[in-house]
Amino acid sequence: MTQRILLIISGGIAAYKSLELVRLLRKRGMAVRAVLTESAAQFVTPLSLGVLTEDNVFTQLFDLKDEREIGHIQLSRQADLVVVAPATANILAKMANGIADDLATTLLLATDKPVLAAPAMNVRMWRHPATRRNIAQLQADGVHVMAPDSGEMACGEYGPGRLPEPEAILAEIERLLATRRGSDMLADQPDFAPADLPLAGRHILITAGPTHEPIDPVRFIANRSSGKQGFAIAAAAARAGARVSLVAGPVHLPTPAGVDRIDVETAREMLAAVEAALPADAAIMVAAVADWRTADAAGQKLKKDGSGQPAPLVLTENPDILATLGHHVQRPALLVGFAAETEKVADHARAKLARKGADWIVANDVSGDVMGGDANAVHIVTADGIDTWPSMAKADVADRLIEKVAHALASRSH
Repeated sequence: MTQRILLIISGGIAAYKSLELVRLLRKRGMAVRAVLTESAAQFVTPLSLGVLTEDNVFTQLFDLKDEREIGHIQLSRQADLVVVAPATANILAKMANGIADDLATTLLLATDKPVLAAPAMNVRMWRHPATRRNIAQLQADGVHVMAPDSGEMACGEYGPGRLPEPEAILAEIERLLATRRGSDMLADQPDFAPADLPLAGRHILITAGPTHEPIDPVRFIANRSSGKQGFAIAAAAARAGARVSLVAGPVHLPTPAGVDRIDVETAREMLAAVEAALPADAAIMVAAVADWRTADAAGQKLKKDGSGQPAPLVLTENPDILATLGHHVQRPALLVGFAAETEKVADHARAKLARKGADWIVANDVSGDVMGGDANAVHIVTADGIDTWPSMAKADVADRLIEKVAHALASRSH
């Protein structure tokens, strides 16, 4: 059966990439209907979209011809998936607040189908508290929001906010469609569990990388975590059909296909992003969060005063994200923590398991080149004992851990 995509294109310089996305979708054999907002029509034309989709392009809510032949309610429900790409800060705000003042937003409010949003905006707009609140609300409402790419903006600034490449959006579309097919099969056959999508319909929350705790505008407290293990776990969870929220500290890694990425810098920002992403079926806290931060970061660069004495630094303890989740009112059904140790690995992990309120602790010895390397040897510590895995590629650790997570969640749901 041909899969049907309703593509909503909102106004922004990245709108031109929607043409390539349509081409890729059509090449995959999908039917595409396109909706242009008034602003988007300043960047791409209905004619070019119509040629590529081989269908009508819709622009006006009160076009009587379209209303008579299709109707905005029918249009919103005839697709298997609704995709908003690019999704500007403006349309995300309208979606989050239920505003329906044009064809695009009316369709989004009227649809009963899954919705995927691929944001594109200036880096400062992406980082603005209002946008962060809107993203959190949309995710809580069940909208799948991709993390934007980082890079140079059309305005000359640099940072997160670029529209993900069409190939990445296509990969997420295919993942969501596969997840929906798996959910439909589960609905028709209650005892059926597709082996290739064991986490279909699940929300998995993952943290990765270090945190940076500022000392002054140019210095910070950090560690050598590369984020590779956490990103590999996020990729494995997405391949297993999960909706994945990845809260990432400052790392230079590409966002795995099908993963919603939230970039943060400090431990306090990471905790806020983790709580905003709840509820989740499972949380896997891989990030190497700094235990301490400076009590009062300097507003200007600290300089040597010639006395030979170091600048006084007063440290204060950072929030414990794993322990916070362990006692949270929205505690995930499965809570997994990581313990990076340099000695007495198993002993420290067992103590951490009880202290943090976690279900599992994944412990590893980081005294070698694990941080930044591509291999890992871990011990899975639970109340029932310790399962020791041999050294293997971090991608293989991720696949094996996600298989174990899927089995645990399936067991708890029976």
